[in-house]
Amino acid sequence: MQYALLIYQQESVLGSGPDSPALRAIVAKHMAFSRDLGAQRVGGSGLKPTSSATTVRTTGKSKVVHDGPFAETHEQLGGFYIIEAPDLDTAIAIAKNVPLTSDGAIEIRPLLGPTT
Repeated sequence: MQYALLIYQQESVLGSGPDSPALRAIVAKHMAFSRDLGAQRVGGSGLKPTSSATTVRTTGKSKVVHDGPFAETHEQLGGFYIIEAPDLDTAIAIAKNVPLTSDGAIEIRPLLGPTT
């Protein structure tokens, strides 16, 4: 079964800009984590800061485009992995090893299977 591991943490701990020491350090940890996962890693990516986000909000039949993330929260979605795991317990064990720069959360969500 495939699972999404959604990585939530405070963006502010990463510093500003791509040359931030904190950002470089966590990227190096994620590269090592990805290598360790091997074939269990189906895909994934880090995300640019929420300041680069655009949201399309639907209310009834109206669609409005907003700059920024869907909602202001304490922690932001910073990246994700798609993994292959035989069961939720294995996915949890993998999620416990996802690198974080500080406090945060890894949401584990099963992917929908084929619909055909």
